[in-house]
Amino acid sequence: MRCLLTDVLDAAWYVPEQVSIRPERFGALLYHFGTRRLSFLKTRALFDVVRTLADHPTARDACAQAGVPAADLPSYRAALRSLAASDMIRERG
Repeated sequence: MRCLLTDVLDAAWYVPEQVSIRPERFGALLYHFGTRRLSFLKTRALFDVVRTLADHPTARDACAQAGVPAADLPSYRAALRSLAASDMIRERG
């Protein structure tokens, strides 16, 4: 797992192949085929961020591209931390 001293927003991430993302009206469902864990993304904007993580140099850039206001970044930081802890997203080397 990643170094806890680095802000999750300033790291580069991707969704591993074992994770399936299914868009829903409320946001999205993520299912990890290896761990059999299910995660819910509660907003469409968070879905957009997670879906495009690999396309951006950092999660902060993915948030900016998705139109996430600066005031909402703390909640996105917490959501991405939780997704990283459950192996739904992984840090790029």
